[in-house]
Amino acid sequence: MKDNKQTNSVKLTQGQTFPLTIKRLGINGEGVGYFKRQVVFVPGALPGEEVVVEATKVQPKFSEGKVKKIRKSSPFRVKAPCPIYEQCGGCQLQHLAYDQQLKEKRDIVLQSLERHTKLNVEKLDIRSTIGMEEPWKYRNKSQFQIGQQKNGKIIAGLYGIDSHQLVPVQNCMVQHPLTNKVSEEVRKILEALNVPIYNERTQKGIVRTIVTRAGFQSGEVQVVLVTTQKEVPRKKLIMAEIQKRLPEVKSLVQNINGNKTSLIFGEKTLHLSGEEVIQETLGDLNFELSARAFFQLNPIQTVKLYDEVKKAANLTGKEKIADAYCGVGTIGLWLADGASEVRGMDTIEAAVIDAQQNAARHNIKNATYVTGTAEHWLPKWVEEGWRPDVVVVDPPRTGCDRKLLDAIQKVKPKKFVYVSCNPSTLAKDIDYLAKDYKVEYIQPVDMFPHTAHVECVVQMTLKKS
Repeated sequence: MKDNKQTNSVKLTQGQTFPLTIKRLGINGEGVGYFKRQVVFVPGALPGEEVVVEATKVQPKFSEGKVKKIRKSSPFRVKAPCPIYEQCGGCQLQHLAYDQQLKEKRDIVLQSLERHTKLNVEKLDIRSTIGMEEPWKYRNKSQFQIGQQKNGKIIAGLYGIDSHQLVPVQNCMVQHPLTNKVSEEVRKILEALNVPIYNERTQKGIVRTIVTRAGFQSGEVQVVLVTTQKEVPRKKLIMAEIQKRLPEVKSLVQNINGNKTSLIFGEKTLHLSGEEVIQETLGDLNFELSARAFFQLNPIQTVKLYDEVKKAANLTGKEKIADAYCGVGTIGLWLADGASEVRGMDTIEAAVIDAQQNAARHNIKNATYVTGTAEHWLPKWVEEGWRPDVVVVDPPRTGCDRKLLDAIQKVKPKKFVYVSCNPSTLAKDIDYLAKDYKVEYIQPVDMFPHTAHVECVVQMTLKKS
């Protein structure tokens, strides 16, 4: 096979087949190769493989293709155990041996740093990815869309890869068994009672989504029915059937979302029956989870992740900690016993109320939580004479708000601990802070086995001026 990085005289056309050597995995888990110097993304192909590819999309700067034939297979290729793996799109790496997934995820972090920073990446301490002993049945929450076939049968599942075709999911291999069991039983109840199901195309019908969350330690389950309106035919019958068939469901909630949107939840939530929350335990901490509360989806790995945050914070008992994007307070409360004081902030008021209640329930008196942005509170606290020694952030996939990074540079905490779920935005934010902060090390953690996602804990320290 000729070297694919040859002169750029020939352009690809859609439908063209061509040989390709896969060099690495991309950030979405797809194989990446080069044809005539142009990058080609190929889902399902693995590093080291020689494949024949058909071009499915051709753009000026990149192309996408699908595997027609594998000429030389990776020694790490395995048969994906899930029967709907290739249709569902929820996982991207079941066809790659798990130990190798961990190595490739570290490489995804490395690539992001090479692409988005001016740092000497070869000199950075990027550690081996921390994996799971049992990398299945780890997700504590499922969000299955509901659809209705022409014969009246209701299906619950996920939209297929690059489509709005609903793929039925009855026994997801990465979901906690309780979420699978409860979602399927609720689907059967809705079908038996002939409840009107939302049709995305016609925008008619009522029930859109079944959201199920299970407490790994408590065994409690919360069900949220997302509907287009408050009134639901046979609502009392639905509630009675769920209570009768599923005693593990301790909390039943309705969320109303009448908008034409891809967002799951609407603004209004109604408590239908049972408790308003379910219980979950992480280490020595117990949390009450309301329907909209953010909580890590993999409790087993969350303990490892938060222990890594604690290591990176390197506490002596004297430190003041600011916990930005605090959510329901999980990270701050995890660190509180090693600090003199924790102050957390979040823009979602319900999460802050949960954080305050979580601190009170554990009798943690050195943690306080406020509503608002870190860029508002950090300078205000400094003005009042309270300067954090350590700032911890765990932002959404979009990364840290630029105003927050500016506030960090002004406040200048000695240590900055960044928990990231997106290597690209992490790299950009690290680069923005590089003038003032040194990256001591990066610890990848595999929160979502068999997907392309990788979480990182980064320890950064203030450079001496």
